[in-house]
Amino acid sequence: MSKPADNDIDERKVVTFKLAGQMFGIDMRAVVEIREWEEPTPLPGVPAYIKGVTNLRGAVVPVVGLAERLGWTASVLHARSCVIVAQVGGKQAGFLVDELADIVVINAADIQPAPDTGVNDDNVVTGLARIERRAMENESGDAMVLLLDLDTLTLARQIADIAA
Repeated sequence: MSKPADNDIDERKVVTFKLAGQMFGIDMRAVVEIREWEEPTPLPGVPAYIKGVTNLRGAVVPVVGLAERLGWTASVLHARSCVIVAQVGGKQAGFLVDELADIVVINAADIQPAPDTGVNDDNVVTGLARIERRAMENESGDAMVLLLDLDTLTLARQIADIAA
């Protein structure tokens, strides 16, 4: 019986992006598409971090201000702001980020577990990994990437209500 190639098991592609000066990443398998920012249609009675909804090929998709959802100050919109549309709890949602960085391959052995902060049980940061900075960023050395688990953002109920 043949053994799977090591890179099938030990590597994962991650979409990296900047948010509030930090580098984050989400698993490429969850990403549906990346869109330029366009003002979504606002909805009444939703949490402030839900910016509204947008139309994605006929489907209504909620747009979440990721910085606000993480408890930080809202992102300031600029030319590089974009929305990462991803699968969350079986539904699609868009996440406003400050800037797309890159798609990188991270070895599973290089991912460190997220520290136990004692703040809550469901840590949205599933791990941390060091990656090389791109030359175009004009910074040398490595960058720390915080790997997010979008399913733990407890958006499932709000997304189901909006996308229904």
